[in-house]
Amino acid sequence: MKNIKKQQNVIIGILTVVIGFGVLVWLAQPSGEEINEPMSANVSSSLSSGALAASERAFDFGSISMAAGKVSKTFTVKNGGDGPLAINKVYTSCMCTEATLKVGDRQKGPYGMPGHGFVPKINETISPGEEATVEVVFDPAAHGPAGVGRIERVVYVEHSAGDLLEFQISAMVTP
Repeated sequence: MKNIKKQQNVIIGILTVVIGFGVLVWLAQPSGEEINEPMSANVSSSLSSGALAASERAFDFGSISMAAGKVSKTFTVKNGGDGPLAINKVYTSCMCTEATLKVGDRQKGPYGMPGHGFVPKINETISPGEEATVEVVFDPAAHGPAGVGRIERVVYVEHSAGDLLEFQISAMVTP
């Protein structure tokens, strides 16, 4: 009888942990657009997303060394619309990548991957014709020795025009 009671307690404990983990995963999901979209292999050098335009949306660092440390790339965006545009969120596809938004002398970030930290709403306004930058920093050593080889990461910018603006970086990581 004690053995059956013990088994029931173990099963209830396991179910509680599994349900608790499921709730945590559900709460960690970013709001808005789905972030697991496949990366586009054909990226134009000048694309726009609603009223928010970027002259460059993809960058390849080429071969980079873990030993040399972090690398960065700054992308420029411009509000090409007639009214103000709100940047709502900035987040990345992997914890090894961070992004910082700069509008004028204001800086927000760095922001990382949802689930590896809090991704707050930014609510930074870009006036018509105004430019902002998104600085992307990739740490090739973040994954340790298993992180060598070809990488592709994405930075997502959620904004009030509706579309999800993506910046893609890639590199060949060497020890």
